[in-house]
Amino acid sequence: MILALRGIFFISLILIFCLSLVPASELKYLNALSFLGDKISHAVIFFYISLLGMFCNLKIKYFSFMAIIFSFGLTIEIIHYFHPYRYFEGADLLANLLGIILARVIYYSLQKT
Repeated sequence: MILALRGIFFISLILIFCLSLVPASELKYLNALSFLGDKISHAVIFFYISLLGMFCNLKIKYFSFMAIIFSFGLTIEIIHYFHPYRYFEGADLLANLLGIILARVIYYSLQKT
């Protein structure tokens, strides 16, 4: 089961990274989102990959794992800064961080039960 979760986790990371390189105009369903909708989608995506990664038992301390996932989002935003059809947004980073923290809180509460 852990091996399958790890596979899904790494495939998800690759898919998120590839989709982040596609021009925003090509992603019609995301292009129609409002500012708030875009930030919510960032939080949900980073919640998903964070929670999934925590269930993978990657033998990494939780705060290190959270820093790695945040760095993944930061790397994407830095690429957006140089990408001709995307742009860097600090609010995206905050939404990513919110998703990561929420995943940690939920994972921690599930571990206590």
